[in-house]
Amino acid sequence: MVWEQRWHPLRREWVIISSHRNERPWQGERVPESGPHRSLPAYVPDCYLCPGNVRSSGQRNAQYSGVYVFDNDHPCVGPGAPPVTPPPAGLYRNSLASGSARVVCYSPRHDLTLAQLPESEVFSLLQALQAQYRELGALQGVRHVLVFENKGEVVGVSNPHPHCQIYATNFVFRTIELEAEAQAAHLVAHDRPLFQDILAAEEADGRRLLVRREQALSFIPYFARYPYETYVAPRETRASLAHLTPAELGDVAVVLRETLIRLDNLWQMSFPYVMVLHQAPTDRANPGFHFHIEIHPPLRKPGLLKYLAGPEIGGGNFLNDTAPEEKAAELRAVPSVHYAQSK
Repeated sequence: MVWEQRWHPLRREWVIISSHRNERPWQGERVPESGPHRSLPAYVPDCYLCPGNVRSSGQRNAQYSGVYVFDNDHPCVGPGAPPVTPPPAGLYRNSLASGSARVVCYSPRHDLTLAQLPESEVFSLLQALQAQYRELGALQGVRHVLVFENKGEVVGVSNPHPHCQIYATNFVFRTIELEAEAQAAHLVAHDRPLFQDILAAEEADGRRLLVRREQALSFIPYFARYPYETYVAPRETRASLAHLTPAELGDVAVVLRETLIRLDNLWQMSFPYVMVLHQAPTDRANPGFHFHIEIHPPLRKPGLLKYLAGPEIGGGNFLNDTAPEEKAAELRAVPSVHYAQSK
């Protein structure tokens, strides 16, 4: 049993670990994803992400056969953002939110997830995201490129076709800004990158490691805020996907794929998550910034969500109802071949 606070060095905040709470009685809502793997067709005629189909904007998708990227039809930021209106007098402020928003389809197959793609296709996806970071990051006025995937109905996804989104913005998202500040300060204070110290601590302990390759690895961090929160990272400090060598990119693809397979295999289901690529801002030098991927699954048990409630929303500190060491052991114990493939 773990009952303590743990320091989150990247966010510079405390996380409460109370692993005994995971066994408390639950009479609340259960989510539908706890059931068996749902069978989907490879192509859906009215899916706006399938090849050749017409989207809500009237634009028609190409008959693509690999990774497919297009401008989001309903962007949260865009180059044609209207001028801001003056805020009410007093302390309130506002500013223009502009940039570019894109959708990246992983595969023409509607029925596959990232965990089910062949290793070569995961590598091709990361290559495409590398190119997107370079292209969008070089645009006038863009300060940051955020890549993320929302997977599963419980995180609000209406279309299961495998895809992620890219927001290239004239501002830096707050979490990335906090991480950049923390990593730069650590480098000045200790003359070594913060994330290298995190990797060294995780490898020295070993209990939270999941997948290891020569140039990349995955682990549930000591300071995890969600029960199965997982990091995938290259071993060398690189500011973004764009800075990875082909060999490093290949190992990141292998580690990411196996990590997602293990999540699915844990409960024999398509595991929902929010996955975010933490990349350095593009408008300045970011000393010590270490690119990594964070996977935040919202489930703490089959059918049970990790709800954000009083401690998180009201108090401002995450409360993790499980011990990261126990969750990592669970994931290491399952096969590395996807359960749907082995049937």
